[in-house]
Amino acid sequence: MISNHLSLVRKCFWISCAAGALIIELAAAPAGAYARGTTQFEALPLVRSRQNHLLVRAFINGKAAWLTVDTGAPVSAIALNRREYFRLKPTTAESKLPPRVQINGAFNNVAIARELRMGGLTLVDEPVVTVDLGYSARAARLVHEEEIDGIIGADILFPTQAVLDCERQLLILKTDPAVLGSFPGFDRRGLRAVPIQVSDGFNLYVNGSINGKPARLMVDTGSFTTLLHRSFLRRMRIATRETPYSSSAVNLKERGVRVAHIRKLSVGSVDIFAKDVGVIDLEGLIHNGLLEGSPPVAGLLGAETLRRHHGIIDFGTRTLYLR
Repeated sequence: MISNHLSLVRKCFWISCAAGALIIELAAAPAGAYARGTTQFEALPLVRSRQNHLLVRAFINGKAAWLTVDTGAPVSAIALNRREYFRLKPTTAESKLPPRVQINGAFNNVAIARELRMGGLTLVDEPVVTVDLGYSARAARLVHEEEIDGIIGADILFPTQAVLDCERQLLILKTDPAVLGSFPGFDRRGLRAVPIQVSDGFNLYVNGSINGKPARLMVDTGSFTTLLHRSFLRRMRIATRETPYSSSAVNLKERGVRVAHIRKLSVGSVDIFAKDVGVIDLEGLIHNGLLEGSPPVAGLLGAETLRRHHGIIDFGTRTLYLR
């Protein structure tokens, strides 16, 4: 039940900061140069926070950091108040990167991490966006856990052909981009494959349906739980009920969260019955008319559902596996 998870963070939880649009120039920029290790793949254990985020241990310019693995984020980011601590540098004219990017209607600065290391994988001169993660920090303090330092987004997950196992809490990265093939021993038995469509803004979408009505969902591990768009449910005349909770995102005001009971939520060929979901207004988070598309984007397929249904996200083959 969504209410059981929400009680962990009382009246505040954090939706993926990058469900909104980041300008394509930075998302499409090459990832930092690879300093190749001795192995072809790096398997990194993840820690699940009480906010239901998957965290990876990283080192930024030699200093330890906790980063959320966020499949809803086109571009990796570092908390604004940690910029000086990690000794991030501004972009230069030679880098051909924009000095700022737009997130949900406001601009954020781009910085360069001289070295970003995760296990045996080292990225050199990696561009990141500096964002205010104050709402995430407040939620962390409520549940007495360490604050996150930033986000690992699609700009790193795609070039490394990452495989993210949401149940086993494991992130597998390819340390040598020239190596063909996927991680050996990856067990897909009992799982159903759902093709992932990647938007121009580097967001991940899957086809599905809500009570039989076709819809698309963004695959978003940065979203605490599965969230559906309020207007979509209103058009379907699905009842919602109030909660005392609210949600936040970068450069957007907090908005109230309601709860709805869905008779059948389908993702590809996987049917989930009698599902309670969060309900929010996704205007400002989903852009380019996708909320009114055909089929429309109806919400975010979040961390709670991905964990419960053994979700594995394969960035190399652009496939979501569910049970």
